[in-house]
Amino acid sequence: MKSERSKPEKAGRLAALREALDEGAVRSAQRLIATLHPAEIAQLLESLPPARREIVWELTDPELDGDVLIELSDYVRDELISEMDAQELAAAAENMEVDDLADLIDSLPETVTQQLLHNMDQQDRERLTRMLSWPEDTAGSLMNTDTVSVRADVSLEVVQRYLRMRGELPDKTDRLFVVDRVDRFMGTLTLSRLLTEDPDRLVGHSLDTEAPRIAPETSASEVAQLFKARDLVSTAVVDEAGRLLGRITIDDVVDVITEEAAHEVMAGAGLRDEEDVFAAVVPSTRRRVIWLGINLATAFLASFVVSAFEGTIEKVAALAVLMPIVASMGGIAGTQTVTLIIRGIALGQVQWHDARWLLLREIGVGAINGALMAGVVGFATAAWIGTWKISVERLFEYRDA
Repeated sequence: MKSERSKPEKAGRLAALREALDEGAVRSAQRLIATLHPAEIAQLLESLPPARREIVWELTDPELDGDVLIELSDYVRDELISEMDAQELAAAAENMEVDDLADLIDSLPETVTQQLLHNMDQQDRERLTRMLSWPEDTAGSLMNTDTVSVRADVSLEVVQRYLRMRGELPDKTDRLFVVDRVDRFMGTLTLSRLLTEDPDRLVGHSLDTEAPRIAPETSASEVAQLFKARDLVSTAVVDEAGRLLGRITIDDVVDVITEEAAHEVMAGAGLRDEEDVFAAVVPSTRRRVIWLGINLATAFLASFVVSAFEGTIEKVAALAVLMPIVASMGGIAGTQTVTLIIRGIALGQVQWHDARWLLLREIGVGAINGALMAGVVGFATAAWIGTWKISVERLFEYRDA
């Protein structure tokens, strides 16, 4: 019930903000923006044309700039960063988590990057360098090195005292990582076991040795599939020698799933996944023209097929009336197939070695549905025009003439 109420409330706040912008009520707009989460501000920025986007960005609390930037699509983020000076960018990125900064740093000017690295302590600089050393879209680039590790030869009570001394836990912590003296990963200790089992029990007797571990070279897609299959909140990233490098949390995996889904949907229409609805005319034209050219070639091919029956169409003028039905049904059938395949690719269900089987299946489905729809169109045409000539008999006679 709480989530059902929050959606209308969120939509109402966004609508009120747009209304305040329409009326030029800057202070009201600023107060409304202050009530939004950084992710909601990012969503709002992406749904506004450039002129209003600049206004909302100016009204956003500077302390939230970094959190908002990390939530934006690449295109909108680069647009806003290009309008910020070095001091603003440095201030926005200064207090960001290391894993978030690793995602943002490629978009920052070199001078700002150098300034940030200079202002970091040695530990954070090493953590950032380690994360940036892994290729994009791998587990190494997704991981966060902010982990809590404990030894197997201490009691649960000692671990509890240690956590109380720390005062806080990293976000999305549902388990602690158990390592030996040289940081080799041994398993995990869930917080539920830590809190419910006998305090005198040793960690080594309560750890989960079968907990999943991911190699840093693992692709982001495989990581997402593992989280989905095992219902994980976090998991360890372990190198070839078995040493604990960091952890991946569910919030980063959700971002991967969202980006992959957006990529597959946009790619199916010949668009980039970072396509901005409010992008300028020239860049948008340049990105779309290639795909439109390919579609133009297929349209000429369809016209060539129609021209082969030009004599028949001249003798049976009613066929020209029925031609849009053929084009429409073909388009719908194609859309169904494309949507199904894109969904399968996004979920990892479709691989290249399945292409032949899927092609034959779609040919079979198309043939059966084509025969059924042809029968319906034939009966409808006969009822509409009042003769069976076009539907069955005379069509073949005209073709042979």
